[in-house]
Amino acid sequence: MAEGGVATCPQVFVVDRQASYISQPSGKASRWPRVSQKFLLLLLGLTLLGLVVEACFIYGLYKKTEEFNLCKHPLCQNLSHPQTSGQQGGTIMRQVGPKESNEIPTVPPHLDQVQQKPFAQLIGANDPKGENDMVLWVYEDASSHGMGYDGKGRLLVEKEGYYYLYSKLTINAAEDCSVIQHKVMKKTSAYDLPILLLRSKRNRCQTKSHSAKASGGEDLWNSFLAGIFHLQSDDKIYVILENNTKIRPGPTDNLMGAFMIFPGKILQ
Repeated sequence: MAEGGVATCPQVFVVDRQASYISQPSGKASRWPRVSQKFLLLLLGLTLLGLVVEACFIYGLYKKTEEFNLCKHPLCQNLSHPQTSGQQGGTIMRQVGPKESNEIPTVPPHLDQVQQKPFAQLIGANDPKGENDMVLWVYEDASSHGMGYDGKGRLLVEKEGYYYLYSKLTINAAEDCSVIQHKVMKKTSAYDLPILLLRSKRNRCQTKSHSAKASGGEDLWNSFLAGIFHLQSDDKIYVILENNTKIRPGPTDNLMGAFMIFPGKILQ
C-alpha cells in the first residue's frame, strides 16, 4: 500500500490482435520475378524457332531425296536419257547400222589406240639350224608391227619398253641320253657379251624299250620359255638350242614372239 492508505491501480497493457507483424517486401525486390519470367519466355521462343528451322531443313532434304527416287531431278533424267543429255551437251552418239541388223556396231578408236604397240611372232623355218646353235625363223609370213628381223635369227627392237618374250621349240630326243638346253638371249649395245634372259636345261635319258616304241625313231617333246623384260631400242633377241640338230623343223612346231606391254621405262 502507498502512503496515506491510497492504493495505486496496476498498469494495464492492451494487445491489438488485428495488427500485422509481417514485413512487406520493398518495391525493388518485387521486380526480379517479373524479369526472370520474361527471360524464360525468351529462351522458350528461341528454342521453338530453332525447332521450326530444323524441321524445314529436314523437310527440304526429304523432298530432294524423293525427287531422286522418283527420277524427277534433272540430273536423274540426264542419266536415264543419255541421248537427250548428249544432244544438249553437243555430243551425239550415232548408232551404226539399222536397229534390226545383226552386225556389231564399230566405234572409231581413239588416236592413242590407232598407234598400236610393237609386236612380232616368228614361225620356224624349214631349215632352222643357224650358226652358233642359233635358231632361224621366217619373217615374211610373220605377224609383226614396229619390230624387225635381221635374217640371221635375231629379232630387232625399235622402241624402248617392257616386252613379253616367249619361245617354243619342238625337239626330237630319240637318243638314249642327251642334254638339251633352250635359251633366249639378248644382245645390246651397252654390253659386249650377250645376256641370258631365259633358259631351260634337261637331261633326256630313255630305256631301250621306250626308244623302240617310238614311232619313226622320234621322241618329241616341247620346251616353252616366257618372261617380261625391259628392252631398249636396237636390242636384238634370239633363241639358242645347243646341239640344234635335234630341233624338229616346221612352221607349226617352233615359235618366237614378243609384244610390248608398257612403253618407256618405269622410274623408281
